[in-house]
Amino acid sequence: MAIEVKLPELGAEAGDEATVSYWIAQEGDEVSEGDDLVEMLTDKANFNVPSPCSGKVAKIHAAENSQVKVGDLLCEIEAAS
Repeated sequence: MAIEVKLPELGAEAGDEATVSYWIAQEGDEVSEGDDLVEMLTDKANFNVPSPCSGKVAKIHAAENSQVKVGDLLCEIEAAS
């Protein structure tokens, strides 16, 4: 089952969008729940988005250096069964 990983709420001061700095995990990589997937940048902070589950990175939807809004799809994880 594919789990969608979306940009989470950033807080009032950070706004509603961020830039994909770089992907820590690549398509095909095995990840564990809590592993960092991607580093994001805002005007106020840098932060990593963790994996919500263990599995394999099936598809990256947001390219490095692209702007994404809160709720936009970053990647899909094929959850381990």
